[in-house]
Amino acid sequence: MNIIQLPPDTAGRLAGAVGDVMAIDAVTQDKRPPGSIRLEGHLLLPPDEAYGMLAERFKPFGVTPLLRKTKDGRADEVEALPVAFGRATQRVGLALGLFVLTVISCLFVGAQLDNGGPQLNWNLLDGWPFAASLMAILTAHEFGHYLTARHLGTPTSLPYFIPMPIGLLGTMGAFIKMSMPPRNRRHLLAVGAAGPLAGLVVAIPVLWLGLKLSHVAALPLGPYAMEGNSLLYVLLKYMQFGRLLPSGGLDVQISQVAFAGWGGLLVTGLNLMPAGQLDGGHIVYALLGPKGARIATWIVMVGLAALIFVWSQWAVWLVLVAVFGRFQDMPLDDITQLTRGQRVLAVGMVAVFVLVFSPVPWLQFP
Repeated sequence: MNIIQLPPDTAGRLAGAVGDVMAIDAVTQDKRPPGSIRLEGHLLLPPDEAYGMLAERFKPFGVTPLLRKTKDGRADEVEALPVAFGRATQRVGLALGLFVLTVISCLFVGAQLDNGGPQLNWNLLDGWPFAASLMAILTAHEFGHYLTARHLGTPTSLPYFIPMPIGLLGTMGAFIKMSMPPRNRRHLLAVGAAGPLAGLVVAIPVLWLGLKLSHVAALPLGPYAMEGNSLLYVLLKYMQFGRLLPSGGLDVQISQVAFAGWGGLLVTGLNLMPAGQLDGGHIVYALLGPKGARIATWIVMVGLAALIFVWSQWAVWLVLVAVFGRFQDMPLDDITQLTRGQRVLAVGMVAVFVLVFSPVPWLQFP
C-alpha cells in the first residue's frame, strides 16, 4: 500500500472525471485520512457498475475510491483515498516451511493417538493417517479462500500454516493475508464462504471413512477424555452405527482418520462464528452490513460468556473476539447488495455453523 501526495487541483479533476457516473452535490477535502477527497451526490448507474468505472477513472490519479452511503442514508458518497494498493507479497519459502513444520507437528500428535503407554511415541510415521487427513482438510479450506480471492482479483498471500505440536490437533490452523479489501459484499461473501465449504467437502468424506474404521466400545472406567459433539457429528455417528452415541455407557472409539475429520468440523465451526475477522464474521457482514455485523459480534460474545460455565476455555475465545471483533473487513464498495441467491448462500452458511459448532469441544472425566 502506497500513500500518495495529491496535487491541490485533484478534487476538481476527480469531480470532472466522474460526471457521467455520479451527480455531485458537494466536494470536500477530508483530514481523516489525511489528503482524502469526498464526493457526495447520487449515482447515475447501478453501484456495482458505477464502482468499476470509478476505479478505472481514479486510477490515473493514483487514488482508490470507497463507495458508501452517507450517514443519514439519503445520498451516495465516494471517498477518494490517496492510496494505491499493490500486489500481495508471495513469501513462498516461508509458506512452504510453515507447511512442512505443521505436517511434522500433526504427525507427532497423530503418533500419540494410538499410544497407550505413558511414554511419548517418537515414531512419527505412526501418525500419518491423522496428519494426511487433517492437512487435506485444512489445505482445502485455505486454498478455497486463496483461489477464490485470486479469481475475484483480490491480491492475497499464500496460506501460512501455524504448527502447534502441544495442541489438540497439532496446528492452530492457517491464514491468508489480503493486500487490499474485497471489492464489494458479494466478493466478501464468496471469499468468506469458500474456505469452510471447501474444507467440508473434504472433511465429511474423511469423517465418514474414519467412522467406518472405528468401532463402538464401553467407556473406560478410569480417567478419560472424549471429543465433543456437534449436530452433524451426532448425525454421522447415528447413520454409521444406528444409535445415538455416547449413550448407555458406550461411545465410538474413533480412529486417527475419524479424529481428523472431527477436527475438521471443529475448525469449521470455530471459523464460522459470526464475529469480527472470522469467516462467519465476513459472511454476516456481507448479509447484514456493518451494523448487523456489530450486533452479531456482541451476540457471539454473550454466548461465549455463557458457554464458559460449561467449558472454561471459551474464555480465551471471548478475549480474542472482544479484542479483534471490532475490526471488520469493509469492502471498497459497501453499497452493492447481495443477489437473492447470495443471500440464500449466506443464510445457508449460518445454518452450517449451527450444524458443525460444538458447545463443548473437549470433555475430560476424572
